[in-house]
Amino acid sequence: MVLTSWIGALAALASTISFGPQALKIIRTGETGDISLGMYVITVTAFALWLAYGILLRQWPIVAANGICLLLSGFILVMKALPPRKTRQVSRKIKAEMK
Repeated sequence: MVLTSWIGALAALASTISFGPQALKIIRTGETGDISLGMYVITVTAFALWLAYGILLRQWPIVAANGICLLLSGFILVMKALPPRKTRQVSRKIKAEMK
């Protein structure tokens, strides 16, 4: 059981941080042209469903991991859906706030 818990924790951690580099790249460059809109629509939908599933089962590790993934992938989806000019504006504002 301990090995299973460690594997689950590592899988949740890897899933959660996997969206970080893409989100940071968008913030740095203000560009989303190479990102697939369809893929992120499906990804955000999947994380929303996983989050609901975790809530219904009261499985808080599922809730936490998928909630964070939903936020990060949702950010990427919103930035992709914005017009390029607006994406760059948001990116500049976030960079200014991070300083």
